[in-house]
Amino acid sequence: MRQLSESVFFLFALIALLAWPSAANAYRPFDSTDPAVADPGEFEIEFSPLSYVWHGSDETLISPSLKFNYGFAPNWEFVIEGEAEHPQARGASSKLVGNAIFLKTVVHEGSLQGKTGLSFATEFGVLLPGINGDSGTGFEWAGIVGHQASWGAIHFNVAAAQNRDQNTELFVGTIVEGPGHWAVRPVAELVYEREFQGTEIFAALAGIIWEARDDLAFDFAVRQASVNGEPETQLRIGLAYAFSVR
Repeated sequence: MRQLSESVFFLFALIALLAWPSAANAYRPFDSTDPAVADPGEFEIEFSPLSYVWHGSDETLISPSLKFNYGFAPNWEFVIEGEAEHPQARGASSKLVGNAIFLKTVVHEGSLQGKTGLSFATEFGVLLPGINGDSGTGFEWAGIVGHQASWGAIHFNVAAAQNRDQNTELFVGTIVEGPGHWAVRPVAELVYEREFQGTEIFAALAGIIWEARDDLAFDFAVRQASVNGEPETQLRIGLAYAFSVR
């Protein structure tokens, strides 16, 4: 019951945070993204009701995880994200972490925009403080290149950041997807992440994406990582839903 009430609290806190810019792409189930953005006037919601992480003897429930993408101009997208983590250790407190605001833009239209050749995009933004964690602020920039063909798609990311602890981070990720015309397509990702003053991560992800409708997709993936030489396993379950306000 305590974890349920905490999940509800953090869900409302996260929604309030996400709504702030109007009062105000990340890309499921990956850590990397693709060089595409939402169309003008279109919202894309990426939602995970459940992810679970095993790191040594530590276990963490992630519920929920949310990303909102909004196409506010041709080839431009606004992104805001965050997630609630619930460590399973006795007495551990839940926290709202991973909060960030990004702008993403396609700098060269290619196969992902219905044209020929490679697609190029860039994403940059601010890493925001959390609740009970992620106390600082930071900045991140990423370059993204991708290509889509009849056999599937591949996307390559490289990113640099000054994280919330004011340390420099480097991220490199590659996504490979099965044919886009398949209703259920296999997907995979390889990631290398390095915080120069600390953590080093090698990770591989394998999963599936089910395109239930043009505007609705479900995903399931397992991510196996080495974090400073220690094994970490993560189960990811979620969905992506798009709708237009035009």
